[in-house]
Amino acid sequence: MKHLYQRIRDLREDADKTQAELAKILGTHTTQYRRWETGETEIPTHKVIELCKFYKVSADYILGLNNKL
Repeated sequence: MKHLYQRIRDLREDADKTQAELAKILGTHTTQYRRWETGETEIPTHKVIELCKFYKVSADYILGLNNKL
């Protein structure tokens, strides 16, 4: 099962976005986004929700609870 940080990285790469672009979309700094993507820090729930809306996927998918997009 993929971890949250692996899922958000895969989704970003599939969308051809940079970490800087995603950070801007989420209203955070690139350094903070990188930390979420590498698992250095936990991503806040409200940012997970924003990612779900941006990528049009379920929270279960991002959290690695299922593999259905």
